[in-house]
Order: sequence, then structure tokens, then C-alpha cells
Amino acid sequence: MDKNSLIGMLLMGVVIFGFMWLNQPSEAELAERQRQLDSIAAVEKAEQTRNIAAGNVDTLSVSELAHLQSVLEKMPQDNAVINSEGVMLALKDGKITGTVTVRDTTVQWDEVTATTSANPAVHNLAIQAVQRALDMYAKNGSFAASLAGTEQMVTLENDSLKVELSTKGGVISRATLKGYKTYKDPTLVLFDKGDNEYSFTLSNNTQRFETKNFFFEPKRINDSTVLMNLQLEGGAQWGLKYTLVPGSYMVRMEMVQQDMNRVIPLNINLVDFDWHQKISRHEFGKTFEERWSGICYKLTGKDGDVETTSESGNDEKEINDRLKWVSAKNQFFSTVLIADSAFTTAKVSSIATEKDAPDYEKYLKDVNIHTMIPYSSNKANPASFYFYLGPNRYKTLSSYDKYSPKEDLKLTRLIPLGWTLFRWINAGVIIPVFDWLGKFISNYGIIILVLTFLIKMVLWPLTYKSYVSQAKMRILAPDIAKINEQYPNQEDALKKQQKTMELYRMAGASPMGGCLPMLLQMPILIAMFTFFPSCIELRGQSFLWANDLSAPDKIIQWSANIPIISSLLGNHLSLFCLLMTGTNILYNYITSKSQASSQSMPGMKIMLYMMPLMFFFWFNNYASGLSYYYFIALLMTIAQTYISRMFITEDKVRATIAANAAKPKKKSKWMARLEEAQKLQQQQQKRQQGKGKRR
Repeated sequence: MDKNSLIGMLLMGVVIFGFMWLNQPSEAELAERQRQLDSIAAVEKAEQTRNIAAGNVDTLSVSELAHLQSVLEKMPQDNAVINSEGVMLALKDGKITGTVTVRDTTVQWDEVTATTSANPAVHNLAIQAVQRALDMYAKNGSFAASLAGTEQMVTLENDSLKVELSTKGGVISRATLKGYKTYKDPTLVLFDKGDNEYSFTLSNNTQRFETKNFFFEPKRINDSTVLMNLQLEGGAQWGLKYTLVPGSYMVRMEMVQQDMNRVIPLNINLVDFDWHQKISRHEFGKTFEERWSGICYKLTGKDGDVETTSESGNDEKEINDRLKWVSAKNQFFSTVLIADSAFTTAKVSSIATEKDAPDYEKYLKDVNIHTMIPYSSNKANPASFYFYLGPNRYKTLSSYDKYSPKEDLKLTRLIPLGWTLFRWINAGVIIPVFDWLGKFISNYGIIILVLTFLIKMVLWPLTYKSYVSQAKMRILAPDIAKINEQYPNQEDALKKQQKTMELYRMAGASPMGGCLPMLLQMPILIAMFTFFPSCIELRGQSFLWANDLSAPDKIIQWSANIPIISSLLGNHLSLFCLLMTGTNILYNYITSKSQASSQSMPGMKIMLYMMPLMFFFWFNNYASGLSYYYFIALLMTIAQTYISRMFITEDKVRATIAANAAKPKKKSKWMARLEEAQKLQQQQQKRQQGKGKRR
């Protein structure tokens, strides 16, 4: 930009600014303008008041009345136009009758069509409600006649499951599991009316039709099958056929249709599916039930992974892969929708119920699932599914793989049994043994006792080896102390290590000999940690003072919120947890007496007593069956310790050392390398000493 252009722009800016400054209104002009605005507002308010006093109100136009008449003529005469705003109208002898309810006030149709009203505000709201209802009917085209109806419930029932189907939306609105109860009710309702809503969204090139808005006509085909049908204009039909599989928790849901290509063009190849469920609370121990609730889904294919949303808090995911099934689950029960083909993509969200919400004690989480399904309007059965509405029982879930012969459904992954190794131990060993014991023993407290005994016996060789190694290290502790006194200098470190290793070799001991066997037992201990909180067989089973082995055994409870204590312990004390903690402290005391390092590492000794206390705060809210298992396991471990001490004495260890010392010594590769390293160290020390003398 040249100099002249810049000067010109500056001059223009000065002129514009000066013009605005000179023409700004004065205070008197501003006051006059405000007076005029206030006067206009007062006139408008006065006009509004006169209209209300005169009863002047909004009215429906001639075209709107004609549209309403045509809508009602297309509908069965015993139905009414009903929407969420309370518009209830019908034709009687060719005339429109009915009511419109707004603001808890019911307005008769004659009053709605009147040109005056004693309550113009309510009257105008009623007119607006009718207009919105007409707009909704216009948007639903061929489906409009199904917007009216009266909700009915149809029941399907077998020995395991009872489902209630609602004609509003054609959905499973209530599911009751037989043979189960909640912590406060004698029956277990997996979800109740209003808690489980799902809808298919069909669309043509200009309109979208959500099935949740329509009233279906129920047609009972037989005792186990019901068709929820929509009769559309032009003879087309669309519906959902439900079949309750005898003796199972499975409900077959098939999309059925006829002549739908008259309504939905063939170029539409996807249908939206939206599912919303409020996951209900069923257990006494809400903490764990909430922790294991959320959305679980499986990707398609034999090797498709099973994934979950975050169970510790709120979560939202977009899934760009094809899904075989998707589930809303809690600790012990699940609602699973399994597609015959696949869901294309999905967006899921899981929101925990807020603690200050009025329904906090009733619900765990609010889950929403949006996905899409392949569709064709010229197919009689464009899509089919199975609903699994039942318990997270391993044997039951594994039996349903037959419903998908081409790929493993992996429904057992609904049960949180830990990572791959721990899941393998639980599924391959613990669960089969647990189920086998259940055939002979009816009390699950006794089953846990026997299972613990069997596990301890299987692990006995490793445990015994660990005890032997610990005993040898304890007996050798004075000899190792002498070696340390004999070689106190840093330059003798290799010599000291050589003597120490030679002592270990003669005694057949190893510093790692006690740790390695215990390390090999850890996978089983962790597997049991995941098994008991997810074992539905323990649900509602009592033992001794515990009313439910799947929940904490609360011997002391309080309602007050005690700072720190309530955040750590909750509002109760668990007796099995207390017994486990005391036994753990006793076991660590006995163990510390048998370990040579207990005197040289006082910090480790403190940790031996701190860890049980930490576990107490952790396990106080866990299933009492888990605390009971660890309590019994620790008692058996203490018994094994004393039994082992009967066979491992200092005289026997000394005799072993003497026998090994008398044998011809054959150096191991480790000892040979250690001696070679010692020689190199000595040679380096001599060279350094020689250099010092020459200086």
C-alpha cells in the first residue's frame, strides 16, 4: 500500500468518526425514544388485556379442521387421536368430539372451537396442542392411523421367564425372572414398564417413522408367539413377531412385513435402532452391582472381541465395527440383543445414577444404544434377533451358543472372571469343580469349604517346597551372618558371595526357593478373587450369620455419615472380613518368625502387619463368600505350616549339609563363573597395588 492510499484511508476514517460523533443522540433524544417505546409497550399490553377481557382467542383454520376430519375418517371409529399433550378426539356420527388436556385442565372440543373463552390462555394452549398433533400426523404419512389407540399388555410365559408386551411401540415392556428375588422383593423384575424402551426408525426420502410412537394390533398366533402388527394405508403391513422359546430365557424377535415397498423405497437399505434402558438395582450390595453394570458388546466373527463400557463411571463410545450382540448388564443379570446377521455401527453411552437423584436407590445406570440394521422393503423378514433376558450363569450362557452355529457368541464373557489367564483358570477348573460339588452338597458355605480344601491339597507340593526353603534359610541364618563377619570389606564381596552360594548349595537351599512356589500360586488366588463376586450361585445363599454369600455380611450397621470411616468402610462392618484380617495378621506373625530376613529388614516386618489392615478396608464391602474363602484358606495355610515344621527340623537340615559336604564337589557353571570373576578381581587389585608402590 502506497503513501497516498494510506493517507486517504485515514482521512476517510476521521470523516466517518466525526460524522458519528456529531450525529449521536442527546440525552433528551434518548429519553424521548425510551418514552415512545414504553408507550408502544403499554398500548400493546392494554390491547392484550382488552382481547382477554373480550374473550378473543386463537382458532383453528378451515383447512386445519378439514385435515383433522380427514385424519379421523381414515381411523377406526373406536380409536382416538392421542398424543403426549393429551389430545383425545374421535368421530361420532360424522362429528368431531373429545377433549384436549393442557396444564391439568381439560377443555371440551366445543370450547376448543369456540371464538371466545373464559380462560383464553388455556384455550390458546389447547389450540396449539391440536396443531402439533395434526403436524405429527402429517409427518407420519401411511403410519398416521397407528398413532391412535389404547395401550394393551400381552403376556408370554414359560417355566423360566415371563414377558409382557406393550401395544404402544410393540416392545417388551416388562420381564420377570422366575426363581429369583431381589434384596427386598419376592420376585425379580429385570426391567419394568418405562425402564426398557426400543424403537426402529423406518424412513423414506422425506419422512422418518419411529415405531415407538405407534399403537400395534396384537395377534396371538399360539401360546408362545404373538405378532405386533401395523396396518398401513394401501394394504402394507409392518410388525414384530415375538416367540418365547420354551424352557429358556430366549425371546425370538422377527421383523415381518408385507408390501412395504409401497411405503419405503428400495434404495433404503438401513434401519436405525435406538434402545434405552434404566438398569435396575437387585442386590443388597449396591457398590459391586453398580461396579459391574454397563454396556457389553461383541464384534462379529469367530474371533470377535467382547468389550465393555467403563464400569467405574460414565462412558461413551462410537463403534465403527460390525456387532453381533449388544447388552445392558449388571452384576448378575443381563438383557442381550443378538442379531442373526449383524449391527452395522453403534454409538453407546452409560451414565451412572447420581447420588442425589430421587431414584438413586432404584437404578444403577442409564444406558443408551444407537445402531443400524440392514434392511430391504421387499423382503418378508428383513431382520431377526434373539433377546436374552436372564441370569449371568456360566452354564446357562454357554448353552446358548447353539443359537449361532457359524460363530461363538461368547456370552459367558458377560461374567467378569478376570484377564485371560485368570478366566481360563475359572472357566476350566474352578467353575466345573464348583458345579460338580453342587450336585452332592446343598449348602454353599460347605461347598466353599470343600473347594478351598481341594485347592490347598492341589497346591500342597508347591506350598511344602516353599516351607522347606524358608526353614532352611532360617536355619542357615547364623552361618550366613558368620560369612558376612568374615568378609566385611567391599573388595571381598565376590568371595563372600561365593561362600554364601556354596553354603546354599550344600544345604539345598535358595533365597528364591520360598518366593517362586508362592508366585506360582498367585494366578489361582487372583482367579478366586474374581470368581466369588461374580458367582450367581452364591446369590441369596445363607451360611452361619451371613444371609447372602454374594453380599457383605453386615453384623454392625450405622446410618450416620462418619467422615473418613464411611468413605473407607461404608456404613457397616463385615464379620468374615474381620476374621480374615485377624487370621492374616496371625499368619504373617508366624511367617515372620520363620524367615531369616525378618530381623535384618524391620520395614518389611511392619508391612506384614499393614497389608492385612489395608485388605480389611478393601474387602469390607466385598462378597462375604470371598472373605470366608480367604479366612478358611488362611486357617488351612497355618495348619500346613505347623505340619511342615514337624518334618523340617534343624537337625535334618544340618545332616543334609554334612552329607552334601562329604560328597565329591562338582562345580556348577555358575560357581565356575563366580570363581573366574573373583580371580579377575584379585588380579586387578594386585595391579593397582603395584602401581601405588612405583609411585
